[in-house]
Amino acid sequence: MKSSQSRNVRRSSGEVDPYSAAHIYYGPNREAKAKIRAYSSIYDSSGHGTLGNDSHPATRRASQDDGARVSRRFLIPVESTLKALLEREDTDNNMQITIDDDGPKVLSLGTLASNGYNKADVRGTYMLSNLLQELTLAKEFGRQHIILDEDRLNENPVNRLSRLIKNTFWDNLTRRIDGSVIEKVGLDPKDWTDDPRPRIYVPRGAPEQHAYYSKLAKARPEIRLDVQWLIEGKINGEYVKNLNDKPGLLAVAMEEYVDPLTGEKDLRGLPFVVPGGRFNEFYGWDSYMESLGLIINDRVDLAKSMVQNFCFCIQHYGKIFNANRSYYLGRSQPPFLTDMALRVYERIKTEPGALDFLRTAILAAIKEYYNVWMAAPRLDTITGLSRYRPEGVGVPPETESSHFTHILEPYAEKNGMTFQEFVRAYNDGVVKEPELDEYFLHDRAVRESGHDTSYRLEKVAANLATVDLNSLLYKYEVDIARTIRVLFYDSLPVPPEFTAPGIREGTVETSAVWDRRSKKRRQAMDKYLWNEAKGMYFDYDTVKKEQTTYESATTFWAMWAGAATPRQAASLVINALPKFEVFGGLVSGTEESRGVVGLSRPNRQWDYPYGWAPQQILAWTGFLRYGYNEEAERLAYKWLYMVTKAFIDFNGVVVEKYDVTRPIDPHKVDAEYGNQGSDFKGVAKEGFGWVNASYVYGLTIVNVHMKRALGACTPWETFYQATEQSSEAVNFGV
Repeated sequence: MKSSQSRNVRRSSGEVDPYSAAHIYYGPNREAKAKIRAYSSIYDSSGHGTLGNDSHPATRRASQDDGARVSRRFLIPVESTLKALLEREDTDNNMQITIDDDGPKVLSLGTLASNGYNKADVRGTYMLSNLLQELTLAKEFGRQHIILDEDRLNENPVNRLSRLIKNTFWDNLTRRIDGSVIEKVGLDPKDWTDDPRPRIYVPRGAPEQHAYYSKLAKARPEIRLDVQWLIEGKINGEYVKNLNDKPGLLAVAMEEYVDPLTGEKDLRGLPFVVPGGRFNEFYGWDSYMESLGLIINDRVDLAKSMVQNFCFCIQHYGKIFNANRSYYLGRSQPPFLTDMALRVYERIKTEPGALDFLRTAILAAIKEYYNVWMAAPRLDTITGLSRYRPEGVGVPPETESSHFTHILEPYAEKNGMTFQEFVRAYNDGVVKEPELDEYFLHDRAVRESGHDTSYRLEKVAANLATVDLNSLLYKYEVDIARTIRVLFYDSLPVPPEFTAPGIREGTVETSAVWDRRSKKRRQAMDKYLWNEAKGMYFDYDTVKKEQTTYESATTFWAMWAGAATPRQAASLVINALPKFEVFGGLVSGTEESRGVVGLSRPNRQWDYPYGWAPQQILAWTGFLRYGYNEEAERLAYKWLYMVTKAFIDFNGVVVEKYDVTRPIDPHKVDAEYGNQGSDFKGVAKEGFGWVNASYVYGLTIVNVHMKRALGACTPWETFYQATEQSSEAVNFGV
C-alpha cells in the first residue's frame, strides 16, 4: 500500500490526477489513447496460464514488468478483465473480493508503457478488490478500455477511504424532495397497504408547497401522486394512527429558484444527507453526526441546509422527527440542533445572513425544548428530568408485518381472532389490552431514543430519565444561554411561528433564564443519575423511583455536554472507561449488563458486543473537553483501525455498526436487523452516514504518527509498544 507521501507524484499538466473522483477519472474526456492490440492484455481462458483453473497460480505470459517499483499504469479492456477477475477471485460469488475468498490473489495486467504487451502482477486482496471497484465504476461510465494508475490500486487505505467519503459517499447519500424525484422517494418500502403510491403530507403553514405538489400531480397523472393537507393544530396519537392506511412523506423545506430552462421561478427541495442502506428519509440524530463529517469535508452547505430542514420541521410540525414519514409524526429523536447550528454558524459567520440563520435555529430549538421535551408526556415533573415518551396508538406500522408476531399471536388466540383481525381490532380500540398498550408505549420510546433496540430500554424506556437525553438538554440550555448572551445582546424576542406551550408571541428570551435551567438540570442529574459509589451515570426509573443498573456508554454523554464536574469526569475515566473499552473502541454496554443471550433471548444491536459511531464521537469529544487527550486519541485510533481493516479486507465496506470485539470481520453483525451498508455489488458507493462522519472526524483527533500507522494498518497494541519503546530509548539517551 502506498504511503501518504506517495500521493505527491509529479505528472504532466495534461494528465488526470490518479486520485480524482470517478466521474473525472472515467469521464468522457479521458479515453484510453493507446492502440489496443488484438491479443488480451490479461491472461486468456484457453488453459495456457488459465483463468479457469483457480487452484494453480497463473503462469507468466509474454514478458513481465516486475522490476523497479515505479508508479505504473495499466492498459485494460474493462469487460473481459472484470469477467476474468470475478471468475478467478470471487470464489463465493457475492460480487466482492474479500479475505473470505480463496482465489489465487493475483492477476496480471498489461502495462501502458508496453501498449499492453508486458505484464505486471496485481497481488493481494486489497489491490484486487480495488481493481474490482475501479472496473465496476469504469463499466458504469460506459468505458470499454481504460488507462488505470497503479497508484489507484495500492493507495494508502486511510487516504482512499477519506477520499471516497469526501468525493463520492456524501454526494451519493444526498437527497432532496421535490418534483424531480417525488415518484421514487414518495413511495414507501414500508407501505403494507393494498395500493402503495407516492403520497406527501403538507403542513397548513406551507401553502406554496401544497400548490406546487398539486400542480405537479395534475401535470403528471401517471405518477399517481397523492397530495394531502395535515390537520391544523395539535396532532395526537389517534390522528397519526388514522393515517396508517395512507402512509406518506412529510414535506420538508424548499427554496425558490429560477429554472434555467424556463427562466421562471419555481421551488426545489433543500438537500439533506440520509443514513444509507434502507434508510432513505431525513433522519434526526443521524443528520447531526453526518454534519460533523460534512463540515470537515468542506460541505458546510449540506450541513446548513439540514439545519434549515430541521427548523422547518419544528416550525410546522413542532418537533424534529425520527424521520419524515407520516407514522413518525408523534415521535422525535435525540436533540442535537443547537450544537449543529453553532458549528455551521462558526463556518459561515462572515457570510451575509449568517446571524439570521443562527437566530432561526436557536428559536427553533427553544420551541422544540418547550413543545417536546419540557411538556407532557415526556417531562417528569417530580425529578424535573425528561424522558423519551412519544404518543401513539396501536401497533407501530413502520415495522415489518412479522416483527411483532410473537407478541401479538397470544392475544389473537385469547380473543378468538386471526392475527390480522386482532391487529385491526386492537388498533381501532375495539379490543382493549392494557398490557399491550404498555408494551408499545415502551417500544415507541426505544425508537425515539435512537437506541432501538437494547435490553437497557426494553419494556421500560418510556419510564426512564436517561443520561443521554438529559445530557443533550443540558447542552441545549447552555448553548441557548451563551448564544443569547454573546450574539443577541441578551434579548431574543419570539416570533409567532416559534411559539409553543409556555412561550407566547413577543416573549423575550434572556440568558439568565437558561442559565438557571442548566444549573437546575445539572443538580437533578447529580441527584438522580450520578452514582458516586460506581463513579458513573445511570438512567433513572421515574415510576419505580430508582436508578437502573444497566451500564451504558451513554454515561460519557455528560462529558460531551459539559454536565460532569472535573471530579466526575475523572471518575468516569477511571471507573467507567475500562468497562467499555475493547478492541475496536467503545462497546455500547457491558456484557454483564446485557446478560445471557440465546434462542429465547436474542442479542440486541445496541448492546454488547456492538459499537456505534455516535457513541465513539461523543465520547472522544467529551474526553477532549476535559483534557483527556490521550484517551480520546487511543479510542479514536482503535475505532479508525477497525473500520480501516474491514475496508481493506472486505472490498471497501463501511457499515452502520460493528462488533467491536471482533478483530477479523467486525462488520458481520447478525443481531436483529443485520447490518446496513454491506449489500453492494462490486463497489460501495455510500458507506454509511455516521460512520463516514466518524472516520473523517476521528482523523482530526489522532496525531500524525497515528495516521501513518493507520495507513500501514497497524493494530493499536503494536503501535503503542513501538511508540513506548521509542520513548524509552529517547529518555535513556539510546
